Amino acid sequence: MNIKSVVKKAGPYAYTVPAMAVFAVFLFFPFFKTIYLSLYKTNKMGQAKIFTGLSNYMDLLKSQSFFNSLAVTGIFVLIVVSVSMLLGLIAAVLCNKTFPGIRIFSTAYALPMAIASSSAAMIFKIMLHPSIGIVNKLLRLDINWISDSKYALICVALLTAWLNSGINFLYFSAGLSSIDETIYERASVDGAGAVQQFFRLTLPGLSPIMFYTLVVNIIQAFQSFGQVKVLTQGGPGESTNLIVYSIYRDAFFNYRFGSAAAQSVLLFIIIMILTLGMFRLEKKGVSY
Repeated sequence: MNIKSVVKKAGPYAYTVPAMAVFAVFLFFPFFKTIYLSLYKTNKMGQAKIFTGLSNYMDLLKSQSFFNSLAVTGIFVLIVVSVSMLLGLIAAVLCNKTFPGIRIFSTAYALPMAIASSSAAMIFKIMLHPSIGIVNKLLRLDINWISDSKYALICVALLTAWLNSGINFLYFSAGLSSIDETIYERASVDGAGAVQQFFRLTLPGLSPIMFYTLVVNIIQAFQSFGQVKVLTQGGPGESTNLIVYSIYRDAFFNYRFGSAAAQSVLLFIIIMILTLGMFRLEKKGVSY
């Protein structure tokens, strides 16, 4: 094998070198460094000092606070994914027909994806203020929404769902545009109503994009941080102490970088198992 043939075969792989270098610096190295730190006790600078093996993981499995974070995160993800996908689907269906001002409505529905979570959280915090907030004034209530453990998690989840609904709207709009309009015409001739067409034609036609959107939304919901930091700081109590915020608090407030790294690894495992499980179920619920 001469040099020219080797260079010719290696040529396509050379184009991946810049991308792999970026992945190595910003993805692979932090990932393996996190696994490494999870096996150590660290100092306040985050430097590994004492090898402890799996003790950080064992401590987490005995921690009531960690299991509370798991439960809170599970409820949060369920609310965020269901509400954000529902909002995106409804908006996409409403904008699927041509009418005057369609571009204005489409832009308004997609706008949340362009808003930073911290900025939205600041506005939301003012809206939910117990004395000057517009929510209490409109509903004629006197509730301190983000300081009450009964409502704080729901408020943060609804804000996150609204932020995610913009990109979901774009996904579902693209999915609706790919469905052949003639099947609706044939269904109408056969006497199918709008509700029957939606459940028998639209939803099955959207199943591939719905599956993709579901996976993306679950991963994004698990990674939510900015809105929790601005609105509640994990409180009141630990009612909004999501796993991501628990990792942040352990690392940068309690200086327990080993425990934070262990939580990160467990979070990665949870997301990976959920993702693999959904791909296993894809063949049963998705029609191409």
